[in-house]
Amino acid sequence: MTDAAAAVRALVDARRCPAAPVVVGIAGAVAAGKTVLAEAVRDGLDGRVDVVATDGFLFPNSVLHARGLVARKGFPESYDVAALREFLGAARDGRLPRRVPCYSHLTYDVDGDREVPAVDVLIVEGVNILAAAPDLLDVGVYVDVDEALLATWFRARLHDLWVAGRDDRTSFYSSPIFAGLDSAAVSALADEVWRSVNLVNLREHIEPSRRHADLVITMGADHAVLDVTTRDDGGETTQDR
Repeated sequence: MTDAAAAVRALVDARRCPAAPVVVGIAGAVAAGKTVLAEAVRDGLDGRVDVVATDGFLFPNSVLHARGLVARKGFPESYDVAALREFLGAARDGRLPRRVPCYSHLTYDVDGDREVPAVDVLIVEGVNILAAAPDLLDVGVYVDVDEALLATWFRARLHDLWVAGRDDRTSFYSSPIFAGLDSAAVSALADEVWRSVNLVNLREHIEPSRRHADLVITMGADHAVLDVTTRDDGGETTQDR
């Protein structure tokens, strides 16, 4: 992630302004590596920096059930976009600190909240950030990964979450959905979720949002950075390999 994070930091530093924080959005598919990239960018920046995940702005599972959207979790309609945009507007106006909802991958639900302090740079990562709020970002980043690789990474991630949570009664991964499943069955379930949910969302909603990105980072096997493409002010792109 070193070169990719450095490219994002260079854009952030170029757009710093004493009057307001720089707001960075990092989008890409489920399991593309958005969180790791966001943390790498944060760790290399000077000043006050915080990272917020748009997962916290998903509607709680109870709301998704009531609206018949459980199978559409992660799709645009499963997010409280108004609340996300209101938070970003507040951040841009310097109206921080502010509390934001948090998401737990252990419980697979919105779980509590936390305070986002006043910052110089706010990094917001999530599948929907470029689609939901491109006009509220100073820097837009898209993480591009081959679909076959994404399927493999998603399978590994879900399997790891299952291993970590299967014996925890508070965990989603000890729920009846996973009762009696072995490792192979969990991997098969992951593949079905990828095909029927995440891949559809990627093709219909996430990938089209890359047009809003100032920077496109292409990732390959072992999360190696294959290409970093920067959009200049004239709409053209330059590539660093």
